[in-house]
Amino acid sequence: MESRQIAVLGAGSWGTAIGKLLADKGHHVRLWARSTERAEAITSAGENARYLPGFPLPPTLTATGDLATALLDASMVVSVIPTHGLRAVLESAKPMIPAGVTIVSATKGIEEGTLMLVSNIFESVLPKTMHWQLTYLGGPSFAREVADGIPTAVCIAGHDRDSVRDAQLTFTTDRFRVYNTEDVVGVELGGALKNVIAIAAGVADGMGLGHNARAGLITRGLAEISRLATSMGAHPLTLSGLAGMGDLVLTCTGDLSRNRQVGIELGQGKTIDEILSSMNMVAEGVRTAKSLYNLCQARGVEMPISHEVYRILYEGKSPTKALTDLMSRPLRHERE
Repeated sequence: MESRQIAVLGAGSWGTAIGKLLADKGHHVRLWARSTERAEAITSAGENARYLPGFPLPPTLTATGDLATALLDASMVVSVIPTHGLRAVLESAKPMIPAGVTIVSATKGIEEGTLMLVSNIFESVLPKTMHWQLTYLGGPSFAREVADGIPTAVCIAGHDRDSVRDAQLTFTTDRFRVYNTEDVVGVELGGALKNVIAIAAGVADGMGLGHNARAGLITRGLAEISRLATSMGAHPLTLSGLAGMGDLVLTCTGDLSRNRQVGIELGQGKTIDEILSSMNMVAEGVRTAKSLYNLCQARGVEMPISHEVYRILYEGKSPTKALTDLMSRPLRHERE
């Protein structure tokens, strides 16, 4: 594949890792940071010392704090903006996105207030004439491991076959394998909701509950993710694939998982305010837990593990009480 100009919006750890992946493949990448100071720091250091230290960036990747510069002449736009800031950035970027380019979203979450999935945010901001350009990246992929060239398998979802194929071919390397799917809802919900379950798994680890408890949380967590996702039109098999079980297992067990780390510290007795004040990066599951709770209330879907995470985070419930309440729920059939 010939080299192309790609804009990556978002200079956190994941955005930087994606930019490095694409630049290492030979593409020219402009990495957009929210501030000129951040972009200049990346440029001068030759790495993102704040969010992805220890990984030199290739010369074909340049950082900028100017959105118009990042998008100039781009033949692909990759959005890695956290969900809570996505709408505002999209509104600014909309008139600058070149016509007809493939747009890849690598953001995972549910918007507070509107309870929209990321795909809904894109479709509400961008005109209908651009909706065919939209694709969504999901699957088990820690930023540091992608940047390090460790073999990774992910998936790209979208409704337009040509756009999905374009993203699939552009991202695929001998260390980064990309599958395709048309199930946008399944990929999005798998990616967003696993962060909430990962907090629960971390709480269990922080309490020293052992491997049995973690396995039970992952399995029953997948059941409730699937329950909501299928009620919103997702294909059940998507949730047993890379964007579902794959991403869930990684985030619930991996030491690089920020959401699991939040849970561990909650299980050890710290408050959420103490934990977040000491973190350098975003743990999407904290915000998603609140949006998910409200979404379940609106749709009438039961998600007991996710609800207990919400209560620990936002109502001050103790992890011990949450565990007791989960274990003493009425008995039922496993597929319910």
